[in-house]
Amino acid sequence: MSELFDAVDALLASRATLPPPAERKRLRSAHGLTIDEVATALKVRRATVSGWEAGKTEPRPPERDAYARLLDKLAELYPVASATPAPDAAVPATFTATPAPVEARTLSAGEASEAAAMTATENTQTSPAPVAAPSASAPRPARTTRTSSTSRRPGGKKAAPAGTPAGGADPRFENGPLAVVDVEDGKVLAYCTGGLVLDVPAKSIPALVDWTLREAKLGQPKLAGPGKDADPLIVLTEAALERYGLPVTLTEEEKHAGRIPEGHKVIKQLTRAEWKLTKRGFGPWARIYRPATGSERACVQLCIPSWNALDTRHWGEAGQLPPAELARVLGVYASRVMTPRGSTAVTGLELMTALHPPTRASEPDADGKRHSEHNPGSLGKDAIDPMNWPPCEVPDGHPVLKDLPRFHVRGPAEKLFEEAYDWARPMTDAECALRHLVGLDVNMAFAAGANGLNVGLGEATHVQAPAFDPKLPGSWLVDLSHVDLSRVKVGKEWVQLDGSLLPSPFTPKGDRPTGPAWYATPTVAYAVELGYEVRPTEAWVRREHGRYLDGWYNRLRDAYLATMADLGVDADLSPADFLAAMDGYKARDPELAIVVSAVKATVKGGLGKLRERPRGEGWRPGEPWRALSRPTWRPDSRAAVISRTRINLHRKIVKHAAFTGQYPIAILSDCVVYAAAGPSPLDFLPYREGKPLPGGFKLGINPGLVKWEGTQDVLWGEEVRERFNAPELNLARSIKDGTVTDADNGE
Repeated sequence: MSELFDAVDALLASRATLPPPAERKRLRSAHGLTIDEVATALKVRRATVSGWEAGKTEPRPPERDAYARLLDKLAELYPVASATPAPDAAVPATFTATPAPVEARTLSAGEASEAAAMTATENTQTSPAPVAAPSASAPRPARTTRTSSTSRRPGGKKAAPAGTPAGGADPRFENGPLAVVDVEDGKVLAYCTGGLVLDVPAKSIPALVDWTLREAKLGQPKLAGPGKDADPLIVLTEAALERYGLPVTLTEEEKHAGRIPEGHKVIKQLTRAEWKLTKRGFGPWARIYRPATGSERACVQLCIPSWNALDTRHWGEAGQLPPAELARVLGVYASRVMTPRGSTAVTGLELMTALHPPTRASEPDADGKRHSEHNPGSLGKDAIDPMNWPPCEVPDGHPVLKDLPRFHVRGPAEKLFEEAYDWARPMTDAECALRHLVGLDVNMAFAAGANGLNVGLGEATHVQAPAFDPKLPGSWLVDLSHVDLSRVKVGKEWVQLDGSLLPSPFTPKGDRPTGPAWYATPTVAYAVELGYEVRPTEAWVRREHGRYLDGWYNRLRDAYLATMADLGVDADLSPADFLAAMDGYKARDPELAIVVSAVKATVKGGLGKLRERPRGEGWRPGEPWRALSRPTWRPDSRAAVISRTRINLHRKIVKHAAFTGQYPIAILSDCVVYAAAGPSPLDFLPYREGKPLPGGFKLGINPGLVKWEGTQDVLWGEEVRERFNAPELNLARSIKDGTVTDADNGE
């Protein structure tokens, strides 16, 4: 019997409640302990404890129990001064919390689904008081049906489970960034983050907007000093749509238009109440506002999942989740990335601006007044004149190309063509003798390509016969056909390689250039790195430049790593433990897996928006389109990120080939396939005493490191290539599950 009790005690310990990260650091410092001392006592790395205190990772058993015990004792010795629990909140015994000021409002005191608990650790940019996330391995309780409560009183609030972030320290947004509005038993309820449920008295959409701004206390603090607070987000379920007189689904005509008709009764209601809609109208992501007065904004964002607001390619089944669970998914994303402003692509672009607002307040003038001025490091508030863009950097149909013949096809010497890899080659006899094809996928590859990248902030300057400067972002017309991959520099040494088995780093298809072509700065710099001289004939360079995407990368990287840590995949795992942790990680918490997918889509979509093409609207070639009016329309920045991402991958491939003699047989974007004797990446990656080849492929969850994508038999690869009579069919496209449905056409 004692063994059973011990097992139960261990099970309870594995779910030990921990105080917020900031409180962990306070308690350690109060006792005069260093991070090294705590790490030594718990037998973990210093970086691990640092991650726990920063809220980037969470301890797992058995260390979690010991860490909780330490913090319990320290909390007894060093309690928070003058702190008392909120009367309606369940506060863990290990620490106390100061309640945020609560204004009188009508809330539901009924039980909400435990699944509404967010495991997000509030990012310090959105809340100065992070909250600890529970162990990702902890099974989440089954969803319970919420029963409407008849007990409703001012200030009533459901006690959220431990480790659940609330709205944050800002009393204006104490109920979180968003709410999912649903109708149950005839009552309209707003499911917020942290398990909170509010009664909604509004009987119309205009009244709902007014309630959101006046009473709901929803929103999110700005991400940068001169920026703006995020508008509250209201998500409408199908039941809420019916209650407020909106269609549950859109007709085919409305889907094509992306909105409901201007004459719809709800739009008329908004007009009578003096609310306005943006030019995109009332669609899946409607924005309802009144013109700002001074610094006060009056704007509410609506999200309508049944109108396909949450694209299943990026949000999975989020649109089908019950209200509490959907609030949790969107709440985690909002706390770690930002409150969604539209699709993941739109949000990715908005995040760039939120982190680098175009203007700031000036220093006081002689009369003590401040004025709006350009914010250094931003793209400013004005878009570049379409006619001032370099012809080589713009897509076909751009106004600067309007004088070209109608069916003219621009070649490499006329058009900058920096895209991701889509390359494959036939296998050698030696590779066919091996048993397996193993795919590696680079984590957050394009985010890693943006990290530390110098991009243009202003207009380009045209230069003839320039000397190449790797620190100057821009586009260069240069002949790189002389670069021979059979003999290249790796580090400071020249090495001999089989160039016929390597893709060219200068073209997406891996073909060797045949003459002058336009390249972004990272591509030309790599030719120099390989040991070859470059002589550009002309260039478009940007004298005003900076690391504009660094903050964007850091925000998305942290969101990705924190969510993966919640799913049991930490950044400090050994290669074998990492592969084991990645096996089935999505099943541990399918809702958090949705957040991971959305974060990755935010990266790719945001970068894609930098060169957004026309989207119908009666556009004709040679005419400007809507995206050109944005300061964030920057095809040069997109090209630089893709260039650097492709070069980063090629550099790893070359170092791996030089060290092991192994060459890839297929590459698709951020996935590379090798033939190997065994089915695991560890069967061919050159680890020595747990350490990877410097500059080569390294298993891990950090952006730029690689994970296992999938393994198939060599016979499978040969069979599908023979079946489709395509000896260079790109096997990277199907390595994950082995499904090949048609001949490879590059789509």
